[in-house]
Amino acid sequence: MYYVYLIQCKDKSIYTGITNDLDRRFKEHKDKIGGHYTSSHKVEKIVYTETFKTKSEALKREIEIKSWKRNKKLKLVSSKI
Repeated sequence: MYYVYLIQCKDKSIYTGITNDLDRRFKEHKDKIGGHYTSSHKVEKIVYTETFKTKSEALKREIEIKSWKRNKKLKLVSSKI
């Protein structure tokens, strides 16, 4: 199982990523070992997730979401509340 996730950072920016272990990956981000962007932007919380059966499906969705402007990402987050 793979997850595409969006993390809200303390500066209110949104980070999009992919993992097969959501808890571990979030901890890595919080510990500043989970990627270049989140090592310089303090993470607050996971605000959105989607689940996929294959890594390929998840990667395609991650690329799609990363291409979006912030406003569209926020609409996606609010649609799941």
